[in-house]
Amino acid sequence: MKRPTIGEANMGALAGAIVAAIGGLFAVGIAPAVLARNPALLFGTPILGLICWVISGPVGWLIGGQIGPLLGDRFRTRQAEMVGGALGGMVPVILIALWGWYMVTPH
Repeated sequence: MKRPTIGEANMGALAGAIVAAIGGLFAVGIAPAVLARNPALLFGTPILGLICWVISGPVGWLIGGQIGPLLGDRFRTRQAEMVGGALGGMVPVILIALWGWYMVTPH
């Protein structure tokens, strides 16, 4: 079992980048939209959403590129590699959503 190098192109990295980039666009707006019960607030901060998109895409590529091949080798299937990459891509999305939730709630 060969460990993937950092930034290596593989299916897990691609899946991670796609999931992270799309999720990063909306992650900041999730907390205000849920608290106000207004889905229009998902798009309330377009510049911040763009910044999160730019950051989460490469981070999802790196994390998904590490987790995906490990699961692919363990289960010996390409689909497991893509699922692992997608799960790795959820890491920056969840972190950004938690940060957005922290910024919106009073403390």
